[in-house]
Amino acid sequence: MDTEQSARSLAPAGVLGVCLMLGLIVGGWLLGSQIKATRLADRYVTVKGLVERTVKADTAIWPVTFKEAGNDLPAVFAKSEADKNAVLKFFSGQGIAPDEITVGQIQVTDKLANEYGGANNNGPRYIVQQTVTVNSKNVDKIAKAGQQTAELVQAGIVVGGGYGQGIRYVFNGLNALKPDMITEATKNARASAERFAADSGSEVGGIRSANQGVFSISSADAGSAAGDGDGGGSADASMMKKVRVVATVDYYLVR
Repeated sequence: MDTEQSARSLAPAGVLGVCLMLGLIVGGWLLGSQIKATRLADRYVTVKGLVERTVKADTAIWPVTFKEAGNDLPAVFAKSEADKNAVLKFFSGQGIAPDEITVGQIQVTDKLANEYGGANNNGPRYIVQQTVTVNSKNVDKIAKAGQQTAELVQAGIVVGGGYGQGIRYVFNGLNALKPDMITEATKNARASAERFAADSGSEVGGIRSANQGVFSISSADAGSAAGDGDGGGSADASMMKKVRVVATVDYYLVR
C-alpha cells in the first residue's frame, strides 16, 4: 500500500520533470536558431552592377547670336534686323521649318547710360544684340546645317561665340530606358555576388538593401570624359550619348 502511494506521489513530479526537460530542449533549440539567424544576418556582400547604353540624341538646340554696334541707334537697329532676316533665310535654305525657329527679344545696350562705365566707354555708343534659336527633333538636319555657317560669315554676319553658343544635342528618352537598365544592373550585381559566394563556399540569399544609383548621360565619343556633373567638358556637343547607371546591392550570404 505504501508502495502504491509513493508511486502516485512521484508521478506528478515525473511529469513535471519531463515537461521541464522538453521546455529546456525547445528553448535551447529556439535560442540556437535565433543565434544562427543573427549570425547569418551579419553575413552579406556588397556588389555593384554596371550597365551602359549608347544612344543617339533626339533633340538639337542651336542658338545663333549676332550683334551690331554704332552711334546711330536707328541705323544699328536696321542692321540688326537685316542680320536677323539673313539668319532666317539661311535656316530656311537648310530646310528648317518656321515652327522650329524662335526669335528672341532684342537687347539694346547704351554705353553712355552705363553708370559704371565712366570715361572708359570708348567706341560705338549703342550695341544691339539678337538671338535666333533652332529647336528641332531632326538632329541630322541640324548637324548638316551647322557645317554651312560660313554662309553667314560671307553675308557679313558676325555670329557670337562663347558660352552657350553652338549646337547642343540632347537626349530626352531616359525614362523609357530606366526600367530595363535597372533590371539589368541588378542582374549583373547578383551575378557578381554569386561569383563571390562561390569563392567563399557560400550561397547568395535575398536582398538586404539596394540602391539603384544615379543615371548619367555623357558623350559617347572616344576619349571624352564629359558627363553630367563630371566637370570634364560638355557632353552637349556630341550627338551620340552614353547612358550609364551603377546599382549597389547588398545580398545575404547563407550557409
